[in-house]
Amino acid sequence: MATADDDALYVLTAVLLTPAQFPSALGDDYPAACAALDLEPYAEGYGLVLGQDGEGARWTVAIDDVSLVAVAIASWDCGMEYDLSPDERSVVAALPGWPLAVATASPDLPAPHDPEPEEGVRTPLAPPDDAVWGPAQRRLGADEVALQWASWRARMDDDEAAEDAGADAASGSSRPEADAGAHAASGSVPNESRPEADAGAGDSGDTPADADTGDGDGDGDGDPGDLSRDPYDGVRRAIAELRGYLEDAPPVGRVRSSFATGGARMLRADGPGWSLVARTDDMAFVLLDDEPREVLPVARGPKLPDLLKALDAMAVRPS
Repeated sequence: MATADDDALYVLTAVLLTPAQFPSALGDDYPAACAALDLEPYAEGYGLVLGQDGEGARWTVAIDDVSLVAVAIASWDCGMEYDLSPDERSVVAALPGWPLAVATASPDLPAPHDPEPEEGVRTPLAPPDDAVWGPAQRRLGADEVALQWASWRARMDDDEAAEDAGADAASGSSRPEADAGAHAASGSVPNESRPEADAGAGDSGDTPADADTGDGDGDGDGDPGDLSRDPYDGVRRAIAELRGYLEDAPPVGRVRSSFATGGARMLRADGPGWSLVARTDDMAFVLLDDEPREVLPVARGPKLPDLLKALDAMAVRPS
């Protein structure tokens, strides 16, 4: 789309906005992500093209040619060049700003900046601020755990091995199964060690199997650093809400399934204040709004496999 015309868009990158694959920074589900961009949640979805105009201003162009954007992304991922030049007839909306951070810029244009404000034009889009913690950062943290699953899983194995080695020196003590104080991708110092929960944590009155979560009264009050609050109260709530999704279907995109190695599936699920990432053949991790940058492990246990299998059956998948 790069021409001598100042209205041309110099494409830098693109992402999909579909029920099965959308920028999670925009919302917990596909309709919410569309609403963040003032778009109708059409089943076919959109392609989002991010670039600069002739003056260097940031623009996000939504197009209805999803296949074109999917081919471009696949080509770029393979290290191949691809000239993404959508037909003007496919343009649904042109929105000022970028909803995601873009590390590149056109070398022949001024530095990326928001366009001059115009009457009747919405406030420019902006990526989430990684200096704070909230729903967008929590969802992005879960995305990063999914992307780096092998690293997170290896850390769990290392923690368990270290705790096994130390258990001999702690006679009679109750050993937590894993360190849940790992920090999310946005970065922070690790917090205190937390024990694992299992999928039974969502059952009313249950305590997490094979774990001691009794580190306080667990009343849910106080700030995120209040040690009297059990962070696994939030995990129990997330598991309970996930079970509720099986009975009453949530908005499309709340539960998504994608390819994983070994014939497994990678699940991503979100709800008010929580995000989950899991492999259908392994354990799960939960992130909470109320626990900044903590990644809380959920043990596989006897109940998690059936829950993950049921969630995978109802999840939307990339076509």
